[in-house]
Amino acid sequence: MQIVLASASPRRRELFSWLGLEFDVVVPEVDETIHPGEAPVEFCARISREKAWSVSARMPDSLVISADTIVVSGGQILGKPVDEEQAREHLGLLKGTGHEVYTGYAIIRGEERVSRVIRTLVHFRDMSLDEIDWYVSTKEPMDKAGSYGLQGIGSLFISTIEGSYTNVIGLPLSDLYHDLKGFGIALHTIEGG
Repeated sequence: MQIVLASASPRRRELFSWLGLEFDVVVPEVDETIHPGEAPVEFCARISREKAWSVSARMPDSLVISADTIVVSGGQILGKPVDEEQAREHLGLLKGTGHEVYTGYAIIRGEERVSRVIRTLVHFRDMSLDEIDWYVSTKEPMDKAGSYGLQGIGSLFISTIEGSYTNVIGLPLSDLYHDLKGFGIALHTIEGG
């Protein structure tokens, strides 16, 4: 069975590779505009499903896995920053407080479908303006939702995480693996596993 990860994210590809599965990557074509009145969790779930449907329509015999990760602070979605000024704004909102990270994922094979949203609470330490400026100057925040990378330099500013670590990076592996078992994929069936 062909397994397809419907994602453009290099971090998500790396995480998915930890499962030891052979898989192909196909970038989905989805409009990621939030609908009026759509709650962040609903948006996250919808986008992850639409990504899976987009690829599954082209590859109906494949097992397709997709995901979408958002950072939410005070009910507001903090996407990838458009520039360094917005990255500073995001970090200014996050410093010294907690926020939520949601990853929605979908698995589709024919008529079998699973869709979930996993929540992790992340607490930032306080950051001085100099620390924010320095962190933005590293360029790490520029391609990440919420303007930080937990798996990199951004970890210097995070005090605690409540929930899945890999969820914050872009794919809640424990939850995903549990659901993949329902599609007949288990570690003991993986060659060399």
